[in-house]
Amino acid sequence: MRLHLLELILFSTYAELRAERARSYLGVLWWIIEPAMNMAVYYLVFAVVLKTSQADYVPFLLIGLTLWQWFKSCVSHGGYAIWQSLPLVRQVKVPVQVFPSVQVLADTVKFAFILALLLVILWGYGYSPTRAYFALVPVLLVELVFAASVAYLVSAVIPFLPDLRFVIEQVLQVVMFMSGVVFALDVVPARWRGIFMLNPIAVLVDAGRAILMHGQWPDWGALGMVALISVGLYAAAIVLLARLTPRYVKLPA
Repeated sequence: MRLHLLELILFSTYAELRAERARSYLGVLWWIIEPAMNMAVYYLVFAVVLKTSQADYVPFLLIGLTLWQWFKSCVSHGGYAIWQSLPLVRQVKVPVQVFPSVQVLADTVKFAFILALLLVILWGYGYSPTRAYFALVPVLLVELVFAASVAYLVSAVIPFLPDLRFVIEQVLQVVMFMSGVVFALDVVPARWRGIFMLNPIAVLVDAGRAILMHGQWPDWGALGMVALISVGLYAAAIVLLARLTPRYVKLPA
């Protein structure tokens, strides 16, 4: 049964990516152009207009935005997946976690293209690969589990409160600025810095920068704590989805 479920998710993800590519004249290139344009906006605001004086700000910003955009896309797309698929949920008996899983996996595939471009840019800036690159694997795996768990939790609730999606977008915007994506957490007063570092995304972004910019291994203790939180949230989300599944088919059209 689990194998069939995995096959369904993988095939559906392939179909989703193929359909999305077909809807755009630029195809796969749009997966890179769209986030690149978003990064350019933040660069113009913080580096050009506000004249951020931080050294090596461009690589600093690009790493933060790349990791953040992956998380945000997974939560936004995966979080609305069950709500958008309610007509199908009413007609076909399929585990509802398939729908957010497909969106999260599709966004992860697109993230791989952005990550490859980011590495090329960093190498162009003189940040050569180091042995610390091996630590990217656990960091990205932890972020994937965390993003999927949040997406599952959001997707479980949205069908009952569709207007909540507008609140989610605003919350994500606030979380981005509390994650040190566009500024270093060193500028945050010491008494508040500990609160900022309770944010799992801040820990993951900090780990990514340590690896890619400084060739340093991440803080394994902090990363392990985020991993535990992510696994706990993931388990809770699976249980919640299982309990709410019978109620989705009863929701009004």
